[in-house]
Amino acid sequence: MYFEQFYLGCLAHASYMLASDSEAIVVDPQRDVDIYLKAAAEHRVAIRHIFETHLHADFVSGHMELAARTGAKIYIGAQAGATFPHVPVKDGFELKVGHLRVSVLETPGHTPESVCLVVTGEEKSSKPWAVLTGDTLFIGDVGRPDLSKTYSSTQLAGMLYDSLHNKLLTLSDGVLVYPAHGAGSLCGRNMRAERSSTIGTERLTNYALQIGSRDEFIQQLTSNLPARPDYFLQDAEINRGGAPALTDLPPLPAILPKDLQSLVDDDAIALDVRPGDQYAAGHVPRSINIPLSGQFASWAGTVLGLKSRPVIIANSPDQLNEARIRLARVGIEDLRGHLDGGIAAWTKAGLPLALTPQMTVQDLDRESKAGTFGVLDVRREPEWHAGHIENAAWWPLDNFKAAPPEIERETPIAVHCKGGYRSIIACSLLQRAGFSNVINVIGGFDAWQEAGLPVESEKPVVA
Repeated sequence: MYFEQFYLGCLAHASYMLASDSEAIVVDPQRDVDIYLKAAAEHRVAIRHIFETHLHADFVSGHMELAARTGAKIYIGAQAGATFPHVPVKDGFELKVGHLRVSVLETPGHTPESVCLVVTGEEKSSKPWAVLTGDTLFIGDVGRPDLSKTYSSTQLAGMLYDSLHNKLLTLSDGVLVYPAHGAGSLCGRNMRAERSSTIGTERLTNYALQIGSRDEFIQQLTSNLPARPDYFLQDAEINRGGAPALTDLPPLPAILPKDLQSLVDDDAIALDVRPGDQYAAGHVPRSINIPLSGQFASWAGTVLGLKSRPVIIANSPDQLNEARIRLARVGIEDLRGHLDGGIAAWTKAGLPLALTPQMTVQDLDRESKAGTFGVLDVRREPEWHAGHIENAAWWPLDNFKAAPPEIERETPIAVHCKGGYRSIIACSLLQRAGFSNVINVIGGFDAWQEAGLPVESEKPVVA
């Protein structure tokens, strides 16, 4: 038997390939599917089956392209309402591939159509070896219950409790747990960094499985949910119909600097994907910086949206191609083009560069004590509650698409997050919105703590 987990860090997404007797199954494929074709060729197996554990909301799946390129069948929960050719699966459905047996458990809760896949390697044992839990059960967490248009979060949380206790927790403690997401995904809120676990470990350590009653579980699961990006429901609908192949994307037009200036003047979005320090040192005025180094696609979907039609500003063709693929993974496919020649061409054309000042945490400590600067924390609420800078205002980056923070546009404001990635995004959004005196804090709250500077833990002053 062959089994492999493919982990895509920028989306905190795990997909899987299982094979026996030269026949392979892929579970929850990412948008760009060449990695599965390469693995299949290396192991001399043919991909014949594709399972989706649910309609993913945080990324666009590659099931349609993979099926088209391999001839594989696609399997998805019967409640999905999928409109592409597929096999609808329910409790009791089994697929045998060589010595592998995959059994379906319907586990509604995260979404109505969610399923988990119980894997048995019959060559070694007739007992289940692993369960691929999709977004039903994570390592240290469970799926959020607010991703349905037809059910309330209360209804879904009740379904999730039943799915966990009446189905997954009936498996033996030694069964391995392989979820579809890891730490950093917005499909849960308290995931651990490990990429696999066991039913027994989760039974003992997962906070959601320690909750005593169904009513208390519902109350806890529906309270203080992390912000749900607008694109989540849109991605689920794309996956319901099936996304086109990445090879179908048209060539990306090259846009001259003077033409980009006109587009930005007309409020088009210029998306600069260079590292934050390079952006801070000089960028196209009113451009937005989301560096490729972090959870680029998730933040692009969150703060820009699927219909933003950005112009990409990159350092190289490789960086441009990477940005395009990663944007397509969340459904941002309709791009206006890219800045021909990048920032060097913009400068050569004699066009102005904007700057984003930066400061160290030591400078911030001195200036904030003097009352020179206000402080804006753009981390998420649990991070804030764990500790923050005294007198800082709080407005998480997740909220910026809905509205900017309510602070004076001329007030000097130092912006920080955990390590600097989100704060440079926030600074670029604030500058685009007309905030004229914005400073990025280098190293963020991590650097503040490492410097031994004072930390508060009271409720935030919402900006």
